[in-house]
Formats: sequence, C-alpha cells, structure tokens
Amino acid sequence: MPARHEGPTIGRRRLRAVLRRAREAADLTQDYVARQMDWSLSKLIRIESGSVSISTNDVKALLDLYGVRDHQQVQELVELARAARRRAWWSSYKDQVPPAYAAYIGLEAEASALQYFQPISFPGLLQTEAYARAVIPADGPHHVPAAEIEGRVQIRLARQHEVLYGADPPDIEVILDEAALRRMTGGPRVLREQLQHVAKMCESTHITVRVLPFTAGSNTILGPFVILRFAEQAETDDVVYVESALVEEIVDRPADVQSYQHVFDRLRADSLPPAESLALLHRTARQLDERPA
Repeated sequence: MPARHEGPTIGRRRLRAVLRRAREAADLTQDYVARQMDWSLSKLIRIESGSVSISTNDVKALLDLYGVRDHQQVQELVELARAARRRAWWSSYKDQVPPAYAAYIGLEAEASALQYFQPISFPGLLQTEAYARAVIPADGPHHVPAAEIEGRVQIRLARQHEVLYGADPPDIEVILDEAALRRMTGGPRVLREQLQHVAKMCESTHITVRVLPFTAGSNTILGPFVILRFAEQAETDDVVYVESALVEEIVDRPADVQSYQHVFDRLRADSLPPAESLALLHRTARQLDERPA
C-alpha cells in the first residue's frame, strides 16, 4: 500500500486519538478538562471527535494538564496540530456540500487505498464529465438544486485531478454490479463513453475493476459504500463512507468497518476476474454502438 502525504485530515484524526488517550491515561473526565481549560464541554468533544481543529497553544496547554511533558512528544503533537490546520485543495468546497461528503473528500484525498462497491452507477473518481452531470440526483432525498449541479460536477472533476493524477495515487479496487453497466444513465452515448472511459482507466496499474454479474444470483447489498484505508505510518483507523437513499455517513467503529470488509470480500469472490470484467465493459459498449439511432 503506498504511503501518501499526510495532510490535515489524517493529522486531525491522529491528534484527536493521541489527545483522547492522554486524557484517559491521566484519568481525567471531559467535564473536568473543559472546566480547567475554560472551554465549553462541546468544544472538547468536537476536538476529540476530530470535527474541529485545535491551536498549537491549546495543544501545549492540554498536554501540560495531562502531564505529558516529554519535549519530543510535545513537539510532534504540536506539528500534528499545525498539519491539521493546514488548508487543503478541497477546503474551499466544504461549504458547498453536505458535512459527511466534505469529510469523505478529505479522507479520500489522503487514503492509501479505496475499495468501492457500486450497485447502480460508477464511482465518482472514474466518471466522465457528462456521466457525472447525468448521475447527480435532481430529485429525491439527496437531490441537488439545479443551480448547484454544475458546482458538484466541478468538485468531482477536481477530486479526480487531485487523487488520480497526483504523485502517489491510491490503490483503487472497484466492484460494479452489472446493473451499473446496463442502466442508461444520460442515454446511450453518455453510457458508452463512460464504459470506454472505465475500460481505459483499467490500464492503470493501481486501478482494478471487477463486475458482479447478474449470473452471480441475488445481491442483497443495495447501497454503495467505500472503504478507505490508510498507510500504517498514518496511525489512523480505516473508515467506510456509506451513501443510501436517506443517509450519508462516515463509519469508523473498527468492528463495523470490518463487517463492511467482509461484505466486500464476499462480493469480490462472486465477481468476474479483472480480465473478464474488462471484456464485459468493452462488449457492453459495442452493444450500445449497435443500437439503432
């Protein structure tokens, strides 16, 4: 698994874990720490959940309260705080998307490996511009207002540029239900170009695509999910991004992440090998070429 540059998202996740462990080792409650720091309890909770960053001075004060005075350790955590406050390329988009999606973009940008299951469409990182525009929902629970669709498309293209074409792109493994290949999103021309685009992306050594065929039988996993994995030196746990008709959320409990990994492994076992999947992509695209005008 490639070691990717540590950015603000991983920095914040590492820092929250270290600070929480230091507080627990000192046998201090969150209420007590908040009072000693003259903070609201909610501020400390947000810091320990990683939802907000923390200043270097506050890190030093917390560590002193927790009895952590080793100079090297303190300096390392201060550097983590600086990394966590650094602006990333995606920072300007945070106010344009739902919070869970914004969190996902930050994690995706720093992940070492991404494992997708897509039951009805293609993952955003592998979408053409036309397909991205066609697949963004204009109605339903997660509908995007018409005025915002173009902005979402541009965010998706920016993600592709930053994640796929950087110096150290992540390993990407995709399982597509065959329904995604057949669903006429955007019409025959848009779908054909999308299929050809994914087939081309399969030439990359860090992208693997498998198709879960209709012949595999009933598929009870109806919603898409992405497992995001991080290099060992990042010292942060793997997470799952889940998107359904009613919910978008980041799942980070290790037991839950492991459950999703088991599901992904089962889906992989039922899927066509990469070479056969690529052949099916090409064959489906050719069938669209043969459709009457």
